[in-house]
Amino acid sequence: MNKKIKLLAPTAGEVINLSDVSDPVFAQKTLGEGFALKPSSGEIVSPVSGQVVMVAETKHAIGFKTAEGMEVLIHLGIDTVELDGKPFTISVKANDQVEAGQSLGKMDLDAISAAGKENTVIVAVTNTATILADIELKKGQVSAGDCAAVVTLKEANQATKNSKESKYQTTAKAIVDAVGGADNVKSVIHCFTRLRFTLKDDSIPNDDEVSQISGVLDVARANNQYQVVIGQTVDDVYDEVIKLLGPDFAVQEQTGTVDNSDAKQNLSFGGKIKNAFFQLIGVITGSMMPVIGLLAASGMLKGILNILTNFCHMSTNSPTYTIINAMGDAAFYFLPLIVGFTAAQKLGSNPVIVAIIGGFLIYPDLVKIYASGKFSYFLAGVGINANFFGIPIHIPQYTYSIFPMIFAAWMAAKIEPWIKKWMPVTLRQIFTPLVEIFLVGMTVLIIVGPVISFISEGIATVLQWLLTVNTALSGLIIGAFYQVLVIFGLHWAVIPIIANDIASTGHSVLNGIVSVTMIAQGAGALAVWFKTKHNPELKGLSLSAAISAAVGITEPAMYGVNLKYGRVFITSSIGAAIGGLVNGLLKVDMYGFTGSLIGFPSFVAKAGQGNPNNLLNFWIASIVTIIAAFLLTYFFGYQEGDATSPKQAPKKKNLANL
Repeated sequence: MNKKIKLLAPTAGEVINLSDVSDPVFAQKTLGEGFALKPSSGEIVSPVSGQVVMVAETKHAIGFKTAEGMEVLIHLGIDTVELDGKPFTISVKANDQVEAGQSLGKMDLDAISAAGKENTVIVAVTNTATILADIELKKGQVSAGDCAAVVTLKEANQATKNSKESKYQTTAKAIVDAVGGADNVKSVIHCFTRLRFTLKDDSIPNDDEVSQISGVLDVARANNQYQVVIGQTVDDVYDEVIKLLGPDFAVQEQTGTVDNSDAKQNLSFGGKIKNAFFQLIGVITGSMMPVIGLLAASGMLKGILNILTNFCHMSTNSPTYTIINAMGDAAFYFLPLIVGFTAAQKLGSNPVIVAIIGGFLIYPDLVKIYASGKFSYFLAGVGINANFFGIPIHIPQYTYSIFPMIFAAWMAAKIEPWIKKWMPVTLRQIFTPLVEIFLVGMTVLIIVGPVISFISEGIATVLQWLLTVNTALSGLIIGAFYQVLVIFGLHWAVIPIIANDIASTGHSVLNGIVSVTMIAQGAGALAVWFKTKHNPELKGLSLSAAISAAVGITEPAMYGVNLKYGRVFITSSIGAAIGGLVNGLLKVDMYGFTGSLIGFPSFVAKAGQGNPNNLLNFWIASIVTIIAAFLLTYFFGYQEGDATSPKQAPKKKNLANL
């Protein structure tokens, strides 16, 4: 028989399901199974017998470990970390032994309500995956110390099946202990391969000892962070670290409230601008990383479709083409919705709400307004194509875009706490999403989108002017900076120019230069693949990203590899500039939309039109681009230490260390 343990109610009140809690971290059981309690009393007692392993500095959270190895967290209120411990009086400390039902202190329910916070108490078993077989709640009214739930523990042989989780737990515990425990941690975030701690006293960790921990590849100190390199399992170790430290550390990471004020004060104005830019790039890449594999797969699928249409005579009007094209294009068409979800996870807003805002922006009827091309008049160079309550507005193209959604996630993270301050608790479940969707959605639609559109139109005008001045110079400049426009979604005004060129003249020099930039980003990712020896995840990602770029999809290369290791993006862009220069000197023209290597049929000049050597010139420019971007990245843009040997990282000062 599996062992059963009672979880006592830490205070008097009504026991409810975790899924009914307003905080998504608990409601989605990210920190494990358990229950919540709507308190009617401020008395707090221990839910289990065992050792106190953690008392939060702000007193709102207490962690326990029982003799059976069960780890239990009490969280007093929602978002009460912001109250700096004022409503709480806690009488125990770390390492104290307590008995089930023993008094732990008190919480001031009135003070919590007056501060606009929820007083819901949460009890979670944070090592649910390794120890818990079942949990049975006793919902309803209880007194402090009454049985609120009965948990069934796994048998020993069942627990061993979760050796993978136990391995990550062991690594996480050793790391947290080595950096000085929870009391020494301000915040922790993670990137592609590293845990990044901001510590109160960074002299406590011993680098040699930390690097010897099982599961740790190496350590580094850079940018006021203590960086622990884990490799491809960093997500799993990070999750265990957060279970040990508590959810508020995860919220700090997501909302960007990492306390590095001292460092910021020491930065010059230029340094602050640079730091803000790197933080923005970090948010963009962090928001894109969860979907990079999906985009790479979709890109390769579209490449296969191009092969079928160009060489196997598949009709673009056939149902087969339509089905495969929809399958390959869905991830890109719905990118605002997907990125809205991932950006919200990173920035601390509600992922579902921000995803809905993304869905609103690409709603078919709104897309039709832009696609119709009907403008009532132009205001500051931007075509007015709609009105909202009589106010003239411009609705731009949002499909495929990411930057407006990152702004939406940021804004949602800022206004949600403000909404909660004045919204009555009984109305929050319905009216908080309503207000948030309306305010954020309309801000993006009416202000942010048109501003980006206005900037895009200006850039498009400059590009058109450059092409009339000198094709070699325009190839150099556009090649160097076009993919920067893609990062911020500013390239959309260029696409109508290309479409108009092809529709009216049958060709587009500009599209040929854009094609070069795709090839260059792929060549940079290919150099990373070629040079990486000890990081199988990065090696696999960089190869698939290079292939995807070769078929015209650069997002996996840019967001998954090149921007992640900042100099790679720079060297790839320099390679694109060199290729663009050659492209301009040879006056390479393009007769179709499909670019990059897979699009070479688009460079075949039509009979009697254009340069008969145009296809040859395309291959010359492409090969020069590949060689330039590959060699620049191989020798100057990337060292494997950027990903796996961070002791060199502080000297390199690349984006991965920021």
